[in-house]
Amino acid sequence: MRTPRWILSLTGLTAAFAIGAATASAHVVVIADNPTPPAAGGFEQYTMRVPCEKNDPTVKIVLKVPKGVSFVSYEPAPGWKVTENQVNGQTLVTWQATGDGIQPGQFEQFPFLATNPRQPGVIAWDAFQYYRDGSIVAWTGATGSATPHSTTQIVAAGTASETPANAVQTAPGEESTSSANSFGLGWTTADTMVLASSVVSLLLAVISLVFSLRRDLNRP
Repeated sequence: MRTPRWILSLTGLTAAFAIGAATASAHVVVIADNPTPPAAGGFEQYTMRVPCEKNDPTVKIVLKVPKGVSFVSYEPAPGWKVTENQVNGQTLVTWQATGDGIQPGQFEQFPFLATNPRQPGVIAWDAFQYYRDGSIVAWTGATGSATPHSTTQIVAAGTASETPANAVQTAPGEESTSSANSFGLGWTTADTMVLASSVVSLLLAVISLVFSLRRDLNRP
C-alpha cells in the first residue's frame, strides 16, 4: 500500500521541529543571576547550567574560568565533589559526580560566586562535559558552531544600573548569557539562530504538507 504524500510530509515536519528544538537547548551555559548586566570589577553570582544530551549520564564538568575573572566560591551540590586548580595561570573548576550524575533528559545547575574582570568586554566560558561512556564534549567553539562556548558581556562600571533589566547585552559576533537575556532562560544568539532556522523549516514543511494533501485529495 502506497503511503500518502501528506503523511510523509507530516513525519518530516515533526522530525525537523524536534531536531531544531533539541539543538537549541543542548548547550552548557553560564548565566549571570543578577537582574542587571554584569559590571566590570563587580562581585557576581553565576550559574552554570548543564543538560545531559546523550543516552549516558554526565559524570564530570570542567569549567575554565575566563582570564581576568576571579573564582571566589561555589554552592555545594548534592552528589557532586568540587575541586579547583590552576593550569598555566588559568583557573579550572571541576564538578565530579559522586553518585549517578546527570541522567539523560535531565539537567542540573551549579551556582558560584566570582569577581568580574576590571575591563568591560566579552568573556568566554570554556567547558568540558564528560559522559560515563568516556566521551567528552568540549564546549569551546565560536558562536554559531556545533559546540559553542558560553559568553558574557561585561559592561563598564556605573552603566549597569542604567541598562534595562530585560535588555540583551551583546557584542558583534558574540552571544550573551547574562540574566538579562530574553525570558531569563539563558538563551544565546546561537540558540536564537537555530530556533529561527527551525521555524523557517517548519513553515516550509507546512506549505509542502498543504500541497501534498491537496494532491492526494484530488487524485482519483
